[in-house]
Amino acid sequence: MRLDKFLSEANVASRKAIKQMIKEARVRVDGVPAKSPDQKIDEHTSQVMVDGKEIRLGGRIVLMLHKPAGFVTSTSDPRDRTVMELLPAEYQKLFPVGRLDKETEGMLLFTNDGELGHRLTAPKHQVEKRYYAETDGQPDEKDAEAFRQGIILRDGTKCLPAELEPFPGGCYVTVREGKYHQVRRMLASRGKPVTYLRREMEGGLKLGGLRPGEFRILQDEEVINLL
Repeated sequence: MRLDKFLSEANVASRKAIKQMIKEARVRVDGVPAKSPDQKIDEHTSQVMVDGKEIRLGGRIVLMLHKPAGFVTSTSDPRDRTVMELLPAEYQKLFPVGRLDKETEGMLLFTNDGELGHRLTAPKHQVEKRYYAETDGQPDEKDAEAFRQGIILRDGTKCLPAELEPFPGGCYVTVREGKYHQVRRMLASRGKPVTYLRREMEGGLKLGGLRPGEFRILQDEEVINLL
């Protein structure tokens, strides 16, 4: 989005006044003085400051969706149905936080807050994510110990220590990173390929009773706990 359009939609000032504010170096984008009114920014993740005050389009929104299988985690995709199709028009400016692969179900968060999105996905924060997995083959204590030591995937990638709790027909897996298809690859490396996968928790926030395709807006207290 153009910077002047962003500031205008945020009701900062008129386009003419915004142009003058940029000229006077009163507008900063990601800590750097703005170059011009037509400078391109990401309205979701760029930090825009005017006279030292951060500007956002509307208030912070965090939404939890129970993603069903068959949808890709993307804002647009010419080949597949995306998770955005599951949200009404008023939430189409939100962006997904992280991703779930096409056939994985469960908790997927959306927000308009780039700082929150970064907080939940940056590897250094090691935000916990818990999955329910049904497997072809029964995970056991040897698998749990391997997870505690840190699984080495078939391509040689080393995963951080994780938790595996077996139950008849599958297991719960808790990870603190977000590698590509990580839980599926971890279990496959132990000869227990996943037949069904659902994310049930992220950062202490639980999916609860949401059914596939349903969503809800998080309360302020829940967002504070995530941060």
